[in-house]
Formats: sequence, C-alpha cells, structure tokens
Amino acid sequence: MVAGPLRAQEPLRYSVEFLPELHSIQVTASVPTGGKPSIELKMAVWTAYVVREYSQFVVQISAEQPAGPAIPIHKTRKNRWAVETGGAPRVVVRYRVYSHAMHVQDNYVDNEFALLNGQPSFLTLAENAGIPHEVKLILPPAWKASLSAMRKIGEHQYRAKDYEELMDSPIVAGNPAVHEFAVDGRKHRLVNVLDRGSWDVSKSTADLARIVAAERDVWGSLPYHEYTFFNILSGKGGGMEHAECTVMMAAPNATRRRDTYVAWLSLVAHELFHAWNVKRLRPREIVPGEYEVEQYTRSLGIAEGFTSYYAYLAMRRAGVISDGEFYELLSREVDALQRSDGRRLQSLADASFDAWIKFYRPNEITSKTTISYYTKGAVVAFLLDARLRAQSNNARSLDTVMREMLQRYPQERGYTLEEFAEAAQTDIKPWFQSTEELDYSEAARWFGLKITSSKMEPAGSNANREIWLRGGK
Repeated sequence: MVAGPLRAQEPLRYSVEFLPELHSIQVTASVPTGGKPSIELKMAVWTAYVVREYSQFVVQISAEQPAGPAIPIHKTRKNRWAVETGGAPRVVVRYRVYSHAMHVQDNYVDNEFALLNGQPSFLTLAENAGIPHEVKLILPPAWKASLSAMRKIGEHQYRAKDYEELMDSPIVAGNPAVHEFAVDGRKHRLVNVLDRGSWDVSKSTADLARIVAAERDVWGSLPYHEYTFFNILSGKGGGMEHAECTVMMAAPNATRRRDTYVAWLSLVAHELFHAWNVKRLRPREIVPGEYEVEQYTRSLGIAEGFTSYYAYLAMRRAGVISDGEFYELLSREVDALQRSDGRRLQSLADASFDAWIKFYRPNEITSKTTISYYTKGAVVAFLLDARLRAQSNNARSLDTVMREMLQRYPQERGYTLEEFAEAAQTDIKPWFQSTEELDYSEAARWFGLKITSSKMEPAGSNANREIWLRGGK
C-alpha cells in the first residue's frame, strides 16, 4: 500500500487586539485539536536564564467550540490549562494578558506603541508545538505599522513555522520610525520607537553597518536574510537577542554623548553577535522550543562572556571606537572581576550553572560570593585569544575556533564545554572550573600591553596587537 500525501499541518491561529487603556492584549486563539476529546495548552515559564512566571499575567481565560457553546477549561499546573473539546476539530480559547512591563523580555502596551514577546503572549499546544503558528494583529486606529521577524502573510499578519520561531520573534506595533540600510545586499532595519527627534539616525545607521560587517568578518558570512534592530527609546536599558532581530532599550538622547553612545554601540554589537553565538551556535543543554523547564549549562561564559569580548573587538575593528576606548571597555571587565570577592568562591562554569538562582536572583551576599559569567567570560575570551595567537604565531585565533565550532556543531546539535576545549586545542579547563587567580602575563607579552587591576594600555609598538585589533587571524 502506498500512502497518500501528508496532510499539511493545521496552524494554531491567534488574533490579537490591543487594549491600551488597560495596558493589555486580548488574544483569541483558534486551536486545532486533531479530534481529541481533550487537549492541554501551555505558556512559557522562562526566558534568558530566569524563571519569569509569565502565566501570572493571564486573566479571564475561557474556551468554546467555534460558533458554539462554551466548553470546560481548567488549570492543571501554574502554566497549563486543560480544555474539554467535545471532539471538535478546533476550539477557540480567549484570554487577556496584562502587558505593562517596560523590559526587553516582557510585554508593554500603552497609547503610543506595543512590544509583544512570544513567551508572555501566546498559549500553545502542550504536545505539539511543532505546528505552524499564525498571528493577526488588530491595531488601534491611530497605529499604522507592525513589524516582526516572522514571515508576513498579510497586512499585520505573520506566520511562524513552529513554536520556537514564534517565541523568537517579538512584535512591535504603533508608529515607529524605520530606517533601512544594507550589508552584503541584505536588508537591515533600525526601528526607533518613541523617537522625539534627539536620535542621530545618520551616524547610528552608518556605525551599525560597520559593526555588522566587522562581525560578519569574524564568522565569514551573515546567517540571516534580513535583520531588525528594535530600538525602544524608553530611557531603560537592556537587550535581548533573537535569530533575526534584537530588542534593545536606550535613552532617547543616547547618541548625543560619547559615553552613552559607546554604551549603545556595545549593546548593539553584543546582541548582533548572538545571531551567531547562541542562536546558531548554542550550548547543547539549551534546547530550542523548551521554555517550561530550566536548562542548566556550564557554557554561558562562552555564550555571553565571549559575546561581550567580541562586541568590544568588533567595535574597534569596525572603527566606531578608538584604541583607547577599546582598552577602557576591556579594562572595566578586568577591573570588575579583580574587585569581585566572589572570584575566589565561584568558578565560571558554576556561575553559568547557577544563573537561574544566583545571577538573576541577587541578595545581600551575592556580590561577595558570586561572579558574572559575562565579566569573567569576556576576560577568559581575551586570554584564550592571546594564547591561541601566541601558540600559532597568529596562524590561529579565537576567530578561527568560533568559525570551526559553527561548522562542527550546527544549531540542531549544539556543543558541550568539552567539545569547545577540543576545538580550541588548548586546556581551557582551569579558566572555567578553577577559582584561582587568572594570569594576564601571557596576553600582556603577546599583545604588548601593560595590564593592572584597573587599567590596560599599550606598551610600545607591537605587530601582534595591530593584527588583533585590525581583524587578522
């Protein structure tokens, strides 16, 4: 017997209405049931290594058959609901989500704009998150635009191929200012929200293009077809990486002062580097599509700390900061680490593993007993880059290892800390597992630097340093 063609997967369809006066969204979800007498729905619990309990913002949930009677729905755990379908092929679930947290990982809705993230917005099937998900937005009359990294299928309508893409594709709606530029023929957008005219668009887009090109040179090519920088000028801070975009928050006048502008460029460079490191090259323990249960990894020093190091290096190679500014940024990481009492108590690997309960849950002893895997990870990347270059006389570098890792361990496989050490061809275990003091002497000699606990500066001319800063191997 020859089977007929597979039936196309029925999408889960959402209609989202914005309620600015309530700082909320009203979601109507049309959910395929496969004819099952009951289904279970779930909402994400965490994002970015901290449990955020998104289901706390869900109110007034109900279910019904399409154009039919109400049907039973009840909670089975903090983030799950069971629905008695009556055998209907689809059911309609309606719920409201309170959305008034001005953070890059949350939802925010007011009269001017909305930021929606997938995790706090969308329920999905607990047993089949691999189906397509479609989102239709119903905008207030004064709002003219919506943007998302999801594929556009109609006016204010988007399609994600699966739940992971839905979770990884934030939505911005309102009247943002969209500024486009191209790198390697690929469209990039700087989307400014709440811009009152203080933002220097010309300078920032030109510098963005330079940073994109510098980071492309590290990896060899751009991993996406298009990329969007959502830049919400709320006066808050922070950034969140996604495969095809990033959401950032900054001060409205950040481009007007050198210190705040360099800080913004650093944020941009960090989040963009994640398009490769984390979104395409990921620690094996962090499984795409899993947002209910904490995922413990000892590799966040690589995922986040190495990304911080490369943000600074890409900015210098792009020519958007000076040598002195680069040394200042890297010096701050060294200084922060050396001033941390926790460096003698917590290893880099343990700081990563305990991110869920320590780094993102600080208390009165946190500063004395822990370290930041961002900070020590950045310092370790610097030391490893120097060692690789010194051992090979600049024939290999951390750039080389990152490219090799991306080829060896594609997104669907992920890597372990042991596999990274194997690719580096040097012993990185002490840097990750030990709490002993770091030795800066090798890096100082190779790059011709004077490194103290609070300052890094060049010590005379040095060819290796020039190769490093200008983008050699």
